[in-house]
Amino acid sequence: MKGLRKDQNPGPSAASTLEVDEGGAGQRLDNFLVRILKGVPKSHVYRMLRTGEVRVNSGRVDAGYRLAPGDRVRVPPVRTAAPPAIASARRTNLSRHVLFEDDWIAALDKPAGVAVHGGSGISLGVIEQLRQERPELRFLELVHRLDRETSGVLLLAKKRSALTALHAQIREGRTSKTYLTLVRGAWRDTRRHVRLPLHKYVTTEGERRVNVQVDGQHAHTLFIRERALEGFTLLGAELKTGRTHQIRVHLAHLGFPIAGDDKYGDFALNRALASQGLKRMFLHAAEFGFEHPASAQWTLLRAPLAADLAAFLARLPGTAQAVA
Repeated sequence: MKGLRKDQNPGPSAASTLEVDEGGAGQRLDNFLVRILKGVPKSHVYRMLRTGEVRVNSGRVDAGYRLAPGDRVRVPPVRTAAPPAIASARRTNLSRHVLFEDDWIAALDKPAGVAVHGGSGISLGVIEQLRQERPELRFLELVHRLDRETSGVLLLAKKRSALTALHAQIREGRTSKTYLTLVRGAWRDTRRHVRLPLHKYVTTEGERRVNVQVDGQHAHTLFIRERALEGFTLLGAELKTGRTHQIRVHLAHLGFPIAGDDKYGDFALNRALASQGLKRMFLHAAEFGFEHPASAQWTLLRAPLAADLAAFLARLPGTAQAVA
């Protein structure tokens, strides 16, 4: 039979034979099994591989075997955990936010407040919602991530070959990502390259944080002054590397915290801005550029500044017009 959709599992009472289609081609066998056997501990998956219970084309292979189209994978009977019930939550019809789509990729103008992945306290993220809205898609994965409160361009792959090609571009620095952000203070430079190493750590409360530290990972951001305002500056931020919270931490370290940033920002200012209508962090993924995985043509996707941020910006003294 054909490869299972992501929301299906082999039954607990009989072995199943899955034929690998394009969605699974090129994937490691262990990752393929983890994907289809939702609820099965990884330790059990690797035990099945070690003992030969999993076979490919009737033979034993190791966990790192790369699947090819047409491979037949025997999966032994397993008992999986029942999927958690989906609690009622705010839903967004994400199909209405599509910026671009073809047979290889899709791009969304992600609304603020929507996580890219479901997780602790979040029943559905972008990827889970879109898979439900588009069940005909055999493969759909995130190319990159955006923070929950960040709006703008979010790229997804509809083929595994597109995903691996785009990930290679990101690793090799061949993509471009530009954000718009509003910071406290008067930013003097028209263009400024900031190279400050970043270190990830976990607080005693278990919260993930990042700070500037000499032995941290190399991080490089180009900031471009877009508009000077009374007490604020609107900046473009072009990522040269893609570290966690890179823009937020670079700006906070330099004394220009992002308006509304609840991790690294000016908390007293944030409370004042919330009363004036800014209910979230002012950070928007405005552009994403890449070589199309099929044609190799340079593709630049743009998302206009989110309506809530544009409305807030228009109310600030010194603003001549809203940013498109």
